[in-house]
Amino acid sequence: MQEGLKNFWHLVSLPDNVPIIGMLGLVIFYTWQSMRKAIRNDRLAAPIEASMTDRVQVWPYLVRIEFLTSVVVILILTVWSVGIDAPLEEPANPGRTPNPSKAPWYFLGLQEMLVYFDPWLAGIVFPFLIQAGLMAIPYVDINPKGNGYYTWKERRFAIGFFLFGFLILWVFLIVLGTLLRGPGWNFFFPWEEWDAHKVVAANSRDWPELFGKFPAKNVDGSMNIGHVAIGLLSIVGYYVAGDILLRKVVLPRTTKDKDIVKKLGPLRYGTVSFFVLTCMTMPIKIILRLTLDVKYVLSTPWINF
Repeated sequence: MQEGLKNFWHLVSLPDNVPIIGMLGLVIFYTWQSMRKAIRNDRLAAPIEASMTDRVQVWPYLVRIEFLTSVVVILILTVWSVGIDAPLEEPANPGRTPNPSKAPWYFLGLQEMLVYFDPWLAGIVFPFLIQAGLMAIPYVDINPKGNGYYTWKERRFAIGFFLFGFLILWVFLIVLGTLLRGPGWNFFFPWEEWDAHKVVAANSRDWPELFGKFPAKNVDGSMNIGHVAIGLLSIVGYYVAGDILLRKVVLPRTTKDKDIVKKLGPLRYGTVSFFVLTCMTMPIKIILRLTLDVKYVLSTPWINF
């Protein structure tokens, strides 16, 4: 355990990883700071609503602060880049592949998703849906309250979904790929020593195989209809049950509005339901893979999901 911790601290102190650790600290600090302000404002909701006429314009007040902040950041990065050499390694050797072979930090989230999903899902579909879902939040939020100041009470669902999409589906995967993935892309806890010879048994199976002998293909190589049927029914059942839960429980409780679904309308609600349920499939699939070694929920000759 002691050797493992030494290895972990060595990994944290690498020149490539120091900015990532710093970025993680800033994310945690500003998330805490914004939530702290939001909760404090919720306690003073009445005075704030009464004083909303005393607003400060974005131009020039906010723009001036952002400009000065960007100048300071550029100055810090310039001094940093002049004073510290870039942590370059030796020229690439095709006969000696590094283990583990990792992408740049901003792609480590995608590389981690490739462990659990097909490349077309991990590299294209999910990154697009995560970003599109986060960008859609302001356009589907119809609550007129809470504009112009930090608040949690008036924006529980919107803020909660944004934090989930940004912190869990992106930042957490980057940290996981940076600090907890070792040789062979195996998972190592911080107190474990990285063993280049670690062997993990590949016992992955598809979701329908948990319910009986339903392999993806029959003995003659043809597609197993029972396998496909269980996979499709599971996916459809997930979206139907998830939609009911979102409609009846999650949205009314987080927005404190029993008629929120009617107020959103079919287009806005359909957008919210699709993005939320689709993004939730990622942590669900990760849990299934880590606990039950489930590789695919649906496996066909044309598509795997």
